[in-house]
Amino acid sequence: MLHCISVDNMRESDAMTIARFVPSLELMGRAARGVFAAHRWQGPVAILCGSGNNGGDGFALACLLKADDIPCAVFTLSEKQSADSAFYAQKATAMGVAITPFSPGCLKGFSTVVDCLLGTGFKGGLRDPYRQAIEAINASGAFVVSVDINSGLNGDTGECDLAVRSQLTVTVGFLKHGLLTENAGRYMDRLVCADIGIRLSREERHVTAETAPPWVDLTPIVITKA
Repeated sequence: MLHCISVDNMRESDAMTIARFVPSLELMGRAARGVFAAHRWQGPVAILCGSGNNGGDGFALACLLKADDIPCAVFTLSEKQSADSAFYAQKATAMGVAITPFSPGCLKGFSTVVDCLLGTGFKGGLRDPYRQAIEAINASGAFVVSVDINSGLNGDTGECDLAVRSQLTVTVGFLKHGLLTENAGRYMDRLVCADIGIRLSREERHVTAETAPPWVDLTPIVITKA
């Protein structure tokens, strides 16, 4: 059984946990460790990072891959970074990870592509370069891992104009309502949840083996220690 909550509840739960229990930088590191543990990684790996904390998860994942001698590179969609994202970007750079702006054709030759472009709070229509990047991911022929949500999907409704198609999606903290919708299921083969120790602000819905859509794996990946 897993909790399934709204995007607003996720935001509140995250904020409460950071304020009272676990620093945000540690939670970002745990999220990356959850993604790392969810897949048997083979290089070379391309990680596409947006401007928000979803991108920060990607930089932190790059550090883990590099430490495990798995070839990886990061492609950025924005020069903007949160403080936590900048920390892991600087760490990845210091470890020797190549970080360059996204450009057409940059995903050629990568066997795995990680989608860290847009988080669960995304709403509305896609604009370039994000639309261009999502199209490139979908055309890459690589094994695709989406972090938290397939970029382009609405976290509450599962609606989209265009979204990343993934073989694996690792959502962080709790399941979100939009990920269990029929439309979202068209964009992911398997969905797992990384429990990183976020305290739930309020309960909404429970998902069980009887109610889970076929793409949802109810066995959580538990990463709750430093």
